[in-house]
Amino acid sequence: MERIIEEIREDLSRRITVTADRLADRTLAEDPAYAALLGRAELRERIRLDLRQSVEGLDRGIRGLPVELAGARATGTLLAEQGLPLASLLRTYRRGGRMVWQTLNEAVAAHDPAALPRLLPAAGVLWDVLDQLTDAMADAYRGTETARRDRDRERRAALLDALLDGAGPPDGPAAVDAADRLGLPGRGRFAVVVLAPGAPGSPGGSGGPLAPDGLRVLWRIRAEGETGLVELGHHPLESVRELLGPLAARAGVSPVVESPGDLARAHRLAALALRTAPASGGPCTALLDERLPTALVASQAELAGRLRQVVLGPVLALPAEDRRVLLTTLGTWLTCQGSTTYAAQRLYCHRNTVSNRLRRLEQLTGRTLSDPAHVVELALAHAAVLQRANAPATSSTSPTPPTGPTPAGTVRRSPRPRG
Repeated sequence: MERIIEEIREDLSRRITVTADRLADRTLAEDPAYAALLGRAELRERIRLDLRQSVEGLDRGIRGLPVELAGARATGTLLAEQGLPLASLLRTYRRGGRMVWQTLNEAVAAHDPAALPRLLPAAGVLWDVLDQLTDAMADAYRGTETARRDRDRERRAALLDALLDGAGPPDGPAAVDAADRLGLPGRGRFAVVVLAPGAPGSPGGSGGPLAPDGLRVLWRIRAEGETGLVELGHHPLESVRELLGPLAARAGVSPVVESPGDLARAHRLAALALRTAPASGGPCTALLDERLPTALVASQAELAGRLRQVVLGPVLALPAEDRRVLLTTLGTWLTCQGSTTYAAQRLYCHRNTVSNRLRRLEQLTGRTLSDPAHVVELALAHAAVLQRANAPATSSTSPTPPTGPTPAGTVRRSPRPRG
């Protein structure tokens, strides 16, 4: 068999060139992926080299030598970098293997038809060689594709960081370039989402199945939790709640901004919104614009401490149960927009009981609930108490804040008459 291959080598080389032409034409006609990437001359030359590798592999296999796989690996690497689908590459490889066998038979028949039966043992060797070449090519392709995807993820992460961290002026060239490379419009409707660390659900990537039609999300894992850049399109900001629902997480959502250069500010506001979400009580999506009083308190930790002490200090100094009852009553009354009747219904007690508790709170604080300025002070101080309860750690010597209803101003509710 080795002698026959040697005798037909020159003719086989000419036939392989013709076969490469035929396979190139067929591939360009039937596979748009190749036609989009390569011209006929380049494809023909690559196919010719691949077919020659198959013949050389057959020759080495017949002589019991290992097959040279470097060329197949180089082909897999190159075409993966160029973006040719692996399915297209495998289809051409398999088709080329069949055509090599046909060309080999034609060359042997032209040289010595009587030698054809002696060619049969070469079939098994050739298919083994083709398998080795195909596997080497595919492995190199997959490895290159994985590395390319990793590079793309790192590049996207760096671009997102540039926008979320605000490197350079908001409308400077760095922000414009990052937005353009991420496929974001120069003007639009954007928001930023920050998830609490350790959320039970995870978006695990960018956009994808979590995003409703027309709502694009680019996710980034950061130290403070996973962060999402949301391109809202025509969707209202409230649609982010639907987006985040499957994650069952605590999340903060920024207001809408119109320029990618404003995303750094939106990121800071989303992180602030997250600080207003109760640490206990299950998943919560906190839109900053619905929680401005609480956010104001959360953004000024030192002043929030003074506010707690100056306004509610006498209440916080009470025994734990008395403190809890008064602060819970205040929080419920604020949530019910000053309706003693509705507050009593929520607290499962008589309306007079609520009134008595509120009078005691007025006596202790020196504030009256009929004065709007005093109500603002009490509402912000109550928000500061709850904010202290949501802090990652509290001093063991500090009074334990109550767990009660959400403070006023944090949720939009229908107006109710005062009781």
